[in-house]
Amino acid sequence: MGQQQLLLIVLGVIIVGIAVVVGINVFTASSYQANRDALTADLTNLASMAQQYYRRPEALGGGGNKFDGWEETIPASLQQTANMSAPIVVTAQGQQVEIIATGTEADESGNKISLTCTVTPNDFQIAETGAGGGGE
Repeated sequence: MGQQQLLLIVLGVIIVGIAVVVGINVFTASSYQANRDALTADLTNLASMAQQYYRRPEALGGGGNKFDGWEETIPASLQQTANMSAPIVVTAQGQQVEIIATGTEADESGNKISLTCTVTPNDFQIAETGAGGGGE
């Protein structure tokens, strides 16, 4: 009877060990996706602000149908949020703005998520850049 109990204990330890490893993997994937979603929300907010600036007349502190100078109007609290590991990089030129944000979570290869938002007067696109690849 002692060998059977020992076998059951070893089997139980193996099952618990496998469950812990699977749980850690699920948590890592979930935190990466949550950070990606939070970055997307931040970039959507910034894209909306850029389009508002574009449409506002220069006399009222806007761009007068240009994005030039918009990056100077971004509040400090949005230049680097809790979802970002570094401040955003903004390139504004005439009829287009490109905003790059780097997240805090890393994928399985250790690369941090990086999203690029391209804003035009009537639209914006968010795509994943860097080693992660893919798009949205």
